[in-house]
Amino acid sequence: MAIAKPKKVNKVVLAYSGGLDTSAIIPWLKDNYDCEVIAFAADVGQGDEELEGLHDKAIRSGASECYIADLKEEFVSEYIFPTVQTGAVYEGEYLLGTSMARPVIAKAHVEVAKKVGADALSHGCTGKGNDQVRFEGAFAALAPELQVIAPWREWDMSSREDLLAYLAEKNVPTSASATKIYSRDANAWHISHEGGELEDPWCEPSKQVWTMTVDPEDAPNKSESVTLSFEQGILTAVNGESFSPYQALVKLNTIAAAHGVGRVDIVENRLVGMKSRGCYETPGGTVLMKAYKALETLVLDKASLKFREQVALEFSHVLYDGRWFTPLAESLLAASKTFAQQITGDIVVKLYKGNATVIQRRSPNSLYSEDYATFGADDVYDQKHAEGFIRLYSLSSRIRAFTNK
Repeated sequence: MAIAKPKKVNKVVLAYSGGLDTSAIIPWLKDNYDCEVIAFAADVGQGDEELEGLHDKAIRSGASECYIADLKEEFVSEYIFPTVQTGAVYEGEYLLGTSMARPVIAKAHVEVAKKVGADALSHGCTGKGNDQVRFEGAFAALAPELQVIAPWREWDMSSREDLLAYLAEKNVPTSASATKIYSRDANAWHISHEGGELEDPWCEPSKQVWTMTVDPEDAPNKSESVTLSFEQGILTAVNGESFSPYQALVKLNTIAAAHGVGRVDIVENRLVGMKSRGCYETPGGTVLMKAYKALETLVLDKASLKFREQVALEFSHVLYDGRWFTPLAESLLAASKTFAQQITGDIVVKLYKGNATVIQRRSPNSLYSEDYATFGADDVYDQKHAEGFIRLYSLSSRIRAFTNK
């Protein structure tokens, strides 16, 4: 289980979840680096069940201390809402729940390391996934002087059985078993599911895959409408009731999950080059994105909306690829924030058996004018003006046709 010629470290802060991997990492770091290990956990809205008893479990595993940072409001207001304003959706379907959480976690991780005077950071990401890049990219931007230890890229353990045997050897208690059907990641925005039968893309997800939303087939037979109110790109109220950013998302999650909204089953391109299949549940986020984009269509002109869509595509890759703390990300976020200053108004979304449909829109900044758009008689638009516009708009095509003749 040893590694070759480890660099000397005195104190390392480990991103700790309490799961099998990070439980094994604590004693492994002490064995192989002869250092003090401090556990760090982030509360990004994954639920009390995952955080309950975490501090004591870390200490029993050999950590000298365990810091648990409450990042829920910061996560939603400083990472989720700015991302919503960009319109980013990765490869057309993934609402980037895991991707958004990594930079806020990494930032807090570094802050704890600096607070305790650590000289190294550690995480439990495997060498196959995206998260290793996201975390270490953030570490490089925020604390390049700190050494990064990634045990999965160093040790010779390769299975859950190996980890369980190692914990038993070290007398570290664990409730984990040799069988783990799914790998899940939850936060205030979503929950993701990988592994098990999902590794076969021809296999339909079983009912036990989904944990956050009601099966659309079992959802109520009566629809429910929810009103979202925005001020300068920020969701400020749900059904007329004011909430903090985090509580507004919690409210939307509760309402939308009951109607089976927000399930996607996709095959995506990981940053490291392989494809993976995942199922995601993002109930409140799905409603929020639909409402925000509907308000944009009411407020932004054609050229502005086109550019915002280009920002969305670029930022989806920037965020997915772990480049939040870069000048490019900062520029894209600044562009979308400029557009967001106009996004004020109300949107009504109807929820029914897995569907979220925008049915009403209004904004004091609306560019929609019934006087111009009407199919009835009007006094504000001379349809004869369209002839000259079309001749100029199609002039290059006309010239090319004459040239070809």
